[in-house]
Amino acid sequence: MIPWDLLDTSPIPGGGGNLRLKRRGAEFSIMLGDNELMNSRLSGSEQALATLSWERIRSRPSPRILIGGLGMGFTLRAALAVLGPQARVVVAELVPAVVAWARGPMAQMHGASLTDPRVSIHETDVGLLIRDARASYDAILLDVDNGPDGLTREANDGLYQRAGLNAASQALRPGGVLAVWSSGPDQGFTERLRRTGFGVEEIKVRAKSKKGGARHVVWIATRIDPGARR
Repeated sequence: MIPWDLLDTSPIPGGGGNLRLKRRGAEFSIMLGDNELMNSRLSGSEQALATLSWERIRSRPSPRILIGGLGMGFTLRAALAVLGPQARVVVAELVPAVVAWARGPMAQMHGASLTDPRVSIHETDVGLLIRDARASYDAILLDVDNGPDGLTREANDGLYQRAGLNAASQALRPGGVLAVWSSGPDQGFTERLRRTGFGVEEIKVRAKSKKGGARHVVWIATRIDPGARR
């Protein structure tokens, strides 16, 4: 068995511990304590976050997408693969080191995604971009934690509470989608989405693209046009 090499560590802004980037041969892992947040061999559910969202907005000619969390870039690359040339993708990554790792030791895996003309990278809290937006996005994709529990950073909890969900709804265009990745189900979160006025689908997806690995959850929450409720 090839041993893991520790390549770098970085604190999470605002507290929450240190991220560690590790490599074993061609495999990468990002860890927080004993928890593995990302692994380069497990990309299926992160890709599904992008493709499931795209299926709901595919008819829009110039979609604008906000991705919360760059991570290992699986969601970004899956989005770019299906979006047309007129799309615009904003990526918010809180931890500057994650962007540096994407351009450094993991550059080959990320390919040309970070320099794609459709993409802009912001080293900031995605919550700030959401709160500053008004009917700006066709889709908001959140993969900033292990789910609505805010494992890596307590401040992430605010994204999943009523105030954060209301802000996301206001940041979306009518019919736009809020997509949220989670390592497991959360009935309370599903109910909060519904009470905020979203139409909600809770979809089980696999960690590996070919139906293998752990079962994860992607919520697809559609902003319902108030006029459509009459």
